[in-house]
Amino acid sequence: MTTPDSQADKSVFPLRRKRLAAFVAFGGAGIAVLYPDTLEALVAFVVAIFALLFWPSEKTQNLGRRSEARPEADRLDAGAEAVVEALAEPVLVINRDLTLTYQNPASLGPLGRLQASEPIHLRFRAPHVLSAIEDAVGTGRRTSALLEERRGADRSFEIEVLPVPVRDGGNPSIFLIVFYDRTVARQTERIRTDFVANASHELRTPLASLTGFIETLQGPAQNDAVAREKFLAIMRDQAGRMSRLIDDLLSLSRIEMKRHLPVSQPVELGAILRKVADQLSPLANDMGLSIETDLGIDPVLVAGEPDELMQVFSNLVENACKYGRDGERVVLRLTTGEERGRPIADASVVDFGPGVAAEHVPRLTERFYRVDVGNSRAMKGTGLGLAIVRNILLRHKARLMIESQVGAGSTFTARFQRLSDRSQTSLKNN
Repeated sequence: MTTPDSQADKSVFPLRRKRLAAFVAFGGAGIAVLYPDTLEALVAFVVAIFALLFWPSEKTQNLGRRSEARPEADRLDAGAEAVVEALAEPVLVINRDLTLTYQNPASLGPLGRLQASEPIHLRFRAPHVLSAIEDAVGTGRRTSALLEERRGADRSFEIEVLPVPVRDGGNPSIFLIVFYDRTVARQTERIRTDFVANASHELRTPLASLTGFIETLQGPAQNDAVAREKFLAIMRDQAGRMSRLIDDLLSLSRIEMKRHLPVSQPVELGAILRKVADQLSPLANDMGLSIETDLGIDPVLVAGEPDELMQVFSNLVENACKYGRDGERVVLRLTTGEERGRPIADASVVDFGPGVAAEHVPRLTERFYRVDVGNSRAMKGTGLGLAIVRNILLRHKARLMIESQVGAGSTFTARFQRLSDRSQTSLKNN
């Protein structure tokens, strides 16, 4: 027998339920609007959608109470599955028994296809990840952990374990494990950390030298004119080294800031190479070298900025002089051709020095990476020259190719897209 009060409860409960669901949905939407492109916005949106999808309808209220132990109660319905399937992030769905009930298509790539009803601990062996999942299931609260994948290419994921709200404030029976790819961010952070450490080391060395000589001049060598002149000359060299390092750091920073900006000026590549050869010939002669050019007679146009291209080939020629042998030469060569049906131009700087071992070649454009080739000239570099070259060429949509043979020398080639008549007209109009 039903009483008026119980009838009232039945009529009021769906209204309260709908109001609460609407509150969750509008709250999630509000967070997404106020904080766009953030993790909190995505989490709020997902939780709001699941609150609406999983709240029982009036028809299934009693049925849900009778069938809480069914396996289906721990699985997504069609609407919820559609939401998860549309997410760009990899998502796994598990139940309170820590077994897998669903994975979305985005998870197939990084995680592979998992077996339904597979215990989650068979997939994640890291104790801190399993602990985060178990804490979310045990407490009903959101948890997170960092997962480092070492299979194949190293990848980093931030994992969020999200309990899905249920009716009447009961314990959640479904949990989402959302994976946010942090690989690029972690690599960038690692590069930044290495860069700061290397830059600090490069500055610390000349600073320590300067400090030592200053103390010597203030003490034992205070009245020694010969020692004073010798030490002052060394101090000037060390101060120059720091100045060059700071200049290169600022140059690299400016180039990286402009790397996303397109270049739009037609530049005659042969003229750039001739100018570099003329400017650096005195340096090469002082080092017992000569600079030769093989540039052809036809103009070769590429899209670029003259000053930046001058810096590219000045750095490459200075490196060639640094590693060249007395009595040898440095060659600047310009050739044209086609690659995949597109016109290209190859500008090469060739030296005939001791060369570089194959294992070092892929790392030559890293910041502060140096190779000890034994007989190379004691020329004071910063270790940033080739990093600057690489970043400038990236902006010019060109690529650097390095060939080297121990005992025979090295060839550094910058490959550009050569401008056709139509491309030249387009650049002029822009």
